[in-house]
Amino acid sequence: MITQVGQIMVYVQNQDESVKFWKEKMGFTVKSEEDNGQGMRWIEIAPNQDAETSIILHDKEVVAKMSPGLHLGTPSLMLFTEDLDALYSDLTSKNVTVGEIVDMPSGRAFNFADDEENYFAVMEKSER
Repeated sequence: MITQVGQIMVYVQNQDESVKFWKEKMGFTVKSEEDNGQGMRWIEIAPNQDAETSIILHDKEVVAKMSPGLHLGTPSLMLFTEDLDALYSDLTSKNVTVGEIVDMPSGRAFNFADDEENYFAVMEKSER
């Protein structure tokens, strides 16, 4: 039986630039970094060290060579924040591409793009 979502794989063109984006602009932390010494490197990032679900940044080109049939598209992620307006202002001030804030049945949300133009969404949701 599955008990939780552990890691989400995101395939990127430039791992170092992607880590920089997630750390500097999104406030994420690097939980771990691994390198198998044979060209395969992965970086685990999350909103904080205690987060149960994390994002693994993989080199898209390396993974494509290792697994030619693997779908390398960007997953559609919905991230949560407790203060959507503050996050929106913060990302805008950091020149992150953001969409308009929209009202959805489950709350207010907007999308944003990383530096490789991968789009993700964030929704206002209070902790319970």
